[in-house]
Amino acid sequence: MTYLDYSATTCADKEVIDSFVKASSYFGNPNSLHKLGVSAKHLIDAASDQIASLLNIKPNEIIYTSGASEANNTVIKAMENYKNRGMHIVTTELEHSSIYGPLKYLENKGFIIDYVPLNNGIVDIDALEGMLDNTCLVTISMVNSETGIRQPIEEIGKMLKNYPKVFFHIDITQALGKIRFDLSDVDFASFSAHKFFGLKGIGGLYKKEGIDILPLICGGKSTTIYRSGTPATPLIISMAKALRLSYESIDTDLNRIKDLNLYLKGELSKYDMVKINSNENSIYHILNFSVLGVKPETFMHSLEERDVYISTQSACAMGNYSRSVLALTSDMQRASSSLRVSISRKTTKDDIDNFLKAFKESYNELS
Repeated sequence: MTYLDYSATTCADKEVIDSFVKASSYFGNPNSLHKLGVSAKHLIDAASDQIASLLNIKPNEIIYTSGASEANNTVIKAMENYKNRGMHIVTTELEHSSIYGPLKYLENKGFIIDYVPLNNGIVDIDALEGMLDNTCLVTISMVNSETGIRQPIEEIGKMLKNYPKVFFHIDITQALGKIRFDLSDVDFASFSAHKFFGLKGIGGLYKKEGIDILPLICGGKSTTIYRSGTPATPLIISMAKALRLSYESIDTDLNRIKDLNLYLKGELSKYDMVKINSNENSIYHILNFSVLGVKPETFMHSLEERDVYISTQSACAMGNYSRSVLALTSDMQRASSSLRVSISRKTTKDDIDNFLKAFKESYNELS
């Protein structure tokens, strides 16, 4: 099997699963006052310290959630309680469906949603600054899941510091564990463990200390007052392990992934009907391209028959074309025929060669 769909999900590392199993023996409720509960809480506190250290944030700024979708909903729907700051939100055409969903919810409540212009996929910061009248939130994904476009979050954050009434939320799901970044000028950041070889069902929301929001899920304290529910001790411990492992060789991994990406891009560019959609602003973990004239689902299933697995759009996307590719290329034909290869630190050159062999066979068969 050749798996090249790591942006959709990753397989959990064996060490991560081992951590989950070991932590499962600490079955006491971390909010209980007896020693079984205290032991579990100590584990969670240690995990929070580790995650905070890796992200250069404070442990009390971490809200554990079921994943980034819950974290995104938590932040965006919390803006209902900040109407006094304005009922205007700015985002981009490159967001995940878990951003657009709650934004639509707020739009039905009277909020105005605007989309900042893009230059070659990158947010026009000057244009963004001109859109901040009566604004309560700017929400932008650090890395687009379909094209790999990486936004200049640090520059945007510095600009937004001049507008203290505007919250800045980013989704770091496709960046965390892959590239380095700085959260200093960010108010909220969402993430999921299963994107960096952790388990599904656990993620988090960074919320800068001093910001108060109403929880999406109410009903008592968990690890924080901002998200109720019994803390999932084994999942939290395993996520900390997964994040630590992802940072151990992040720089050398990135260099190797870059080489694989450039090799793959060079080989695909040799085909007449292939158009590369990812560009110089994309991280090397994602390569989006179109095979013109072939339905992406047809091509994907042809590769699947050869035991090679990639994606058409984001696994959570809706519709029969890629909104992100359309925003990037302004070409509906490319947006309607886009495919995504996403690679990771576990990808080998043999994997890429296996894909290229299967791709050639499918291309000759379908185009």
